[in-house]
Amino acid sequence: MNKTEQRDLEGLAFIKKSVRVTGLTPSLREIMRAVGYNSSRSAKLLIERLVDSGLIGYENGKILLVREAADFGENTVAVPLVGSVACGAPLLAEQQVEAEIRISTEIAKPGAKHFLLRAVGDSMDEAGINDGDLVLVRQQATAKPGDIIVALVDDEATIKFFQPQGQVVVLRPKSRNPKWKPIIVSANLRIQGVFVAVIPDVLTYPDEHP
Repeated sequence: MNKTEQRDLEGLAFIKKSVRVTGLTPSLREIMRAVGYNSSRSAKLLIERLVDSGLIGYENGKILLVREAADFGENTVAVPLVGSVACGAPLLAEQQVEAEIRISTEIAKPGAKHFLLRAVGDSMDEAGINDGDLVLVRQQATAKPGDIIVALVDDEATIKFFQPQGQVVVLRPKSRNPKWKPIIVSANLRIQGVFVAVIPDVLTYPDEHP
């Protein structure tokens, strides 16, 4: 497989992922950034190759998923991005809405409130949560042992595995970096929510079109 073919596959995968998360197809500019192109013209050529291969359609500036459209949900909900949360030492969470991002209701299930936080640090990288990721959280004040939670410890937020042990709670990391150790809390712990999914960060780019 040559470099062009590889990028075509990356572009197709990104388009499908975008629709799964948002219910919408991405712009040329988003595709350009996702596959590492320097111009929207390159992204347009990628789309033309996918069209010629019969994998997608393209009409009036819109991408059409011609084969697997039925697999993707159309319904989305606006979820607020409210700050940062540490995947390392606890970090103060600024409860200020930075943006609203539309997330598929297949992920942000109806009947519950959700919010997004930006992960900081690498203490949860082996759980699939990396520095800079957008983390979708279901807002709730309780959790089950083994859940990944967003917790406030002395008014600072962190994301860890929840492991109650007798009179204490262990907030356990899962990382390739050996410097991260469990946080043991006996008081002043407030659960803010339970981890649902990592949302691709590229979807926060503005919907720019060439």
